Amino acid sequence: MNKIMSSAKEKKYAKRMRNQPANVSLDQSDGAPPHHEGRGSFQPYRGTSPGSSGRQHRGAHQSHFHSRGGRGRGAPMESQPIPKYVTASMFAQARAAEINAMVKAVSQKSSNSLVFQSLPRHMRRRAMGHNIKRLPRRLREIAKKEMEKTMHQKKEQSKSKCRKARRRHGNLQLEFNRRQRKNIWLETHIWHAKRFHMLKKWGYCLAHRPTMKSYRACYRAMSSHCLLQDLTYYCCVELLGKEEDLLLALSRLCSVDAGPTFMAAPCISGKRQGSLVLYRADKYPGEALGHITFIWKPRSVSEMACDKRQLWIWMHPALKEDVLKELRLVCVCEDRPDNFVCIPEPAPPPVKEEPPANATKAGKKRKLQNKEGEKAVPVKKIIGDGTRATPDPYYWTSTQTGITIRDLTMEIVRYRLVGPLSNCVLGDALHVAPLHKESEDSGPHGWWAGYCGNPDNILRHSNQESLFKLLKGLESPAQIPSGTILGLTVGDPRLNLPKRRTKSFPNLENYEDRDKVKSLMLDGVSVESSESLIWSADVRSRVTDNKISEQEINRLRSELLVPGSKLDLGNNESKIPVLLIQQPGKVTGKDRPGWGSGWDICLPKGWGMAFWIPLIYRGVRVGGLQQGLQHYQYMGAPNVPSEFPDTPAGAQSAQEAKAQSLEKYTRRPPAKRTNFIKHGVLAPFHCPWDQLTREWEMRPSVIDDPETKEKTCDSPEEMKTELSSAVSTEETVLEEDNKGRKDFSVLRSKKILKILSALVSPEIRGGKRAKEQPPGLSNLVTSVLADYPRSLIWVRLSMTKGNPELYSLICIPTEQDLHHLKQDKSFPGPVEPKHGDPFKNKVLKLKKDKKKDKTKQDLEKNDAAEEASCGDDLMLGLWPSPLPEVTGHCSRVLLGYVTQGDFSMAMGCGEALGFVSLTGLAHMLSGQPQDQTGLVLIRNLTSLQYRFAKLTIEV
Repeated sequence: MNKIMSSAKEKKYAKRMRNQPANVSLDQSDGAPPHHEGRGSFQPYRGTSPGSSGRQHRGAHQSHFHSRGGRGRGAPMESQPIPKYVTASMFAQARAAEINAMVKAVSQKSSNSLVFQSLPRHMRRRAMGHNIKRLPRRLREIAKKEMEKTMHQKKEQSKSKCRKARRRHGNLQLEFNRRQRKNIWLETHIWHAKRFHMLKKWGYCLAHRPTMKSYRACYRAMSSHCLLQDLTYYCCVELLGKEEDLLLALSRLCSVDAGPTFMAAPCISGKRQGSLVLYRADKYPGEALGHITFIWKPRSVSEMACDKRQLWIWMHPALKEDVLKELRLVCVCEDRPDNFVCIPEPAPPPVKEEPPANATKAGKKRKLQNKEGEKAVPVKKIIGDGTRATPDPYYWTSTQTGITIRDLTMEIVRYRLVGPLSNCVLGDALHVAPLHKESEDSGPHGWWAGYCGNPDNILRHSNQESLFKLLKGLESPAQIPSGTILGLTVGDPRLNLPKRRTKSFPNLENYEDRDKVKSLMLDGVSVESSESLIWSADVRSRVTDNKISEQEINRLRSELLVPGSKLDLGNNESKIPVLLIQQPGKVTGKDRPGWGSGWDICLPKGWGMAFWIPLIYRGVRVGGLQQGLQHYQYMGAPNVPSEFPDTPAGAQSAQEAKAQSLEKYTRRPPAKRTNFIKHGVLAPFHCPWDQLTREWEMRPSVIDDPETKEKTCDSPEEMKTELSSAVSTEETVLEEDNKGRKDFSVLRSKKILKILSALVSPEIRGGKRAKEQPPGLSNLVTSVLADYPRSLIWVRLSMTKGNPELYSLICIPTEQDLHHLKQDKSFPGPVEPKHGDPFKNKVLKLKKDKKKDKTKQDLEKNDAAEEASCGDDLMLGLWPSPLPEVTGHCSRVLLGYVTQGDFSMAMGCGEALGFVSLTGLAHMLSGQPQDQTGLVLIRNLTSLQYRFAKLTIEV
């Protein structure tokens, strides 16, 4: 036990002696250190420096100590005598050096910890990190130096703040405004961002598809209830001028041959919405711009004497630039807006360094306010298009025609309700605004008081209210005339919210007055009832500025005597002018007429969420861009802009889709990609319409020549021979195209489309097919082919088996295919023989040669970049450009491509929409038997199996 204790004392003694000066030693007598004054003995000066003698003595002492095994082991060490004298100068010099070393060791930090972290844990406080006065006085100077040092070393203040600071209203609004610089947000963006996959497209941040599985649920909503979509990103352009001047200018952009124009009687009166396809000035039928809808402002009694008319044109944002350019051209307006102001960006203010933490006065709480105090302007939310340099919309005024063009993009919110119960949803969510009460104060809505002062306006308002209530008595919006417009002024829908989410259903009591319902179904809405105050820019701005905030409404609700009762604001209640526009749904074909009909509601900006939440509370399902595409596909209507290949927006959309598909294709390893060359697919990611129409144009006519007509469905080898004979003239055709020859276009002539529809589906009375073609049709088709040799036809395809996909091939069946199908109704279709890949060895050789020449650093690069370095036109599985003949490349002659295709839940089979060549369609119809007219073959890109489909042209 004594040995264990002595060993511990020796270790403690050695640890204590380790930090002692070199000329100090402690006596060890009787196994324990002596207790002299100063706990040590000084060595005499023996002619050498004190430092050296001390080091020698210490070394001897330590060696003797360790050699003996420590105190308490063996014989005790001899005691050293006390020095007789000390030299003061030398002793002070040695002690001064030791003190300097000790002070230096104390002042220098041996770790990265701060001063307050060196304190004992029981003395530490969290406030010491930013408030120096929380530290002891002896450490404040050191902490102050540390803080100044960190302030100088800080390069840039971190952008990331704590969540509490980020969620403050001012900071949050600044962040939202910053994120809208490149892509504009809709007013419902935050609501959608929590529930949808967002997509940045056309300069907006739009909802693509819901995060939850809802594809079938959205179809059920469109078929049996209601689907809600936000179409605020659609652009609105306002034209103001004399009616004659407007019609004269706009007549150059359209043609009566393609359908009703701006001069249609129901539309020009203002009670119907019109739609058409715009073209470049005097370029019909070529150089189309895209599909638009338009609304004329109804003429009121007070405006009968005035020649000015107002027109709104709604278009997709991809078409806005081209359409605005043509409108300025035909209206003789300058390119630069009249109110364009170039405001230079202000220089950033100098960053002021914040005072150190010790400058904060003790006992004073920090206030949540700006540095400017009460004069500070609160951060405002961006409402409308925040990209303009001026607060007002851009406008262009013509000095020659007097027409004013105004860009109202994002100035009007537009929602679309699709489904048979859209009437019920609108009837439950909205309530007609009450008339102004003279006994009360007019409040902030003086414009409504002035409007109610006219008896004619009160009568019109009551008629609109009665018509709006009749909508709930209709089974579907398709029962009223197409494009009906109903003007209305409604109250604040936030005051009419139910306690919980409910589902709207039709009210059978409204069927009692059958005469009014029949009148509404036959005649629609009168011109007077189509008027709305939303046409006035002054009223729109007042409605937006005088909107009651959500916070104020919640405060008033909390002060109600009976919680949960309806809040009555009287004249202080907001009045919002809106427009209800009926959407006809499916208007082509004979199956499911009126499917997908609904209503569009237009309202002033700033009221988006105030109307969105009440509609949600009525049980609607919300859709995005994917649901909009599904809606167009089931209606059999072309989608803008992808279904308009002859427009600049359609070509741009095709290029973007091709780049995305190619990028997705190259991300996969080469062994996991589909080899489209072996499948006989030349263009798997786009549709080469120009090459398709050019090759069919070079073929000889099949209508005039009876010998050629007999060989329309011969073997594909003969077809390839005919096409190869025409390839020699391809360079000449390309030269003519460069000289100004018209490119391909989509045929939109109603007269010709009706004739082709009768040719594809030859039916007569009683549903029996005609045995012979009607007389004169062949001559008419011949003249059409002469006028439109490079035209495309919009067709619809129905399959009995299989599901079509995007960019699938539409081909012409041979006589053997039709004969085999006639003999065996279950014949699935022919199979394409597998093609060879002539580029596979070349691609692999190039890849191998490049790997030999590369260094090790280059070999670590991405495989996709490596393949791109081999050449953009040479990739494994893809045919390089220029493409060979697309029509005769496979065993079946190519007729067109599918642009939309999927399983149709409405029809219970695979359906597709696409384009075919007009010349190729005439070639096919001239050789098919009457009982099999319109039968084509469809083959998906990743399959070799052809499937039969029925082709129809719906007008």
